[in-house]
Amino acid sequence: MPRKLGRTSEQRMAIIRNQASELLWNGRLETTVDRAKEVRSYAEKLLTLAIKTYEDTVTVTKTVKQGKDGAPVEMQFVNDGPKKLAARRKLMASLRDLQEQRAEGEKAADFRDRTKDVKHPLIEKIFREYAPFYAKRAQAFNQGGGYTRIVKLGGRRGDNAELAIIEMVQNMPEQK
Repeated sequence: MPRKLGRTSEQRMAIIRNQASELLWNGRLETTVDRAKEVRSYAEKLLTLAIKTYEDTVTVTKTVKQGKDGAPVEMQFVNDGPKKLAARRKLMASLRDLQEQRAEGEKAADFRDRTKDVKHPLIEKIFREYAPFYAKRAQAFNQGGGYTRIVKLGGRRGDNAELAIIEMVQNMPEQK
């Protein structure tokens, strides 16, 4: 039975969704233990979906008009397969759409060039970074899951609520 966290179901799901998005974007989040446990469950299910479908791609050949004269040229594109597309849409519905921030000292033109092809940075990060890494890790450990860890910090000053850090596991097994 899920924890109620002292909120209505709408508020509770909004908190979990927002915190899962922040966890996946930043790799680490400080919150209460009960919220961390709920976020872990939510985030790991979404990561498992991405890991199972990230390799599903289809190569498509399209005829494109190029240049001033409009001469047709055949080009190949790599599109998402049906399973990856469905997974991408589910992730987009389940997470907040966080946008890439301009780095300190980065010029506006450089920022535009860096982010021009990415419409949904969090979803792209999940499919390009997390899914391949955790698929490789699952194969090495011969098990799935375990993408996050919760470290308890103790009581919060003021209301003594039990705090914890939830973070993405980034280690690979040692080679023997």
